[in-house]
Amino acid sequence: ELAESGPAVVRPGDVLNLVCKVTGVSISVSNEWHWMKESPEKGLEWVSAINVHSGNKWYASSVKKRATISADETRNKFYLQINSVISADSYLYFCTRLCTLRKSY
Repeated sequence: ELAESGPAVVRPGDVLNLVCKVTGVSISVSNEWHWMKESPEKGLEWVSAINVHSGNKWYASSVKKRATISADETRNKFYLQINSVISADSYLYFCTRLCTLRKSY
């Protein structure tokens, strides 16, 4: 289960801090943990992702210079910080997990 938390409202220029609490599985396993957003104009958009196992991080071009994704393995949470918020950053954010499946032969 994943549960997001963060401020209900942010203003342009603010810092947006989002938290995703993961239960039922360790974030340290080989999964990618993602932040997405949804807006009426553009629908569902990918924002950022982290692989805690490898340390790899990815960002959408719209936030690449302003965002930081991180994780706390001891608390089993991952985070997204977006600096200098603009109107395009608005709307609903949520976290999700992408599993990597490998077939054995």
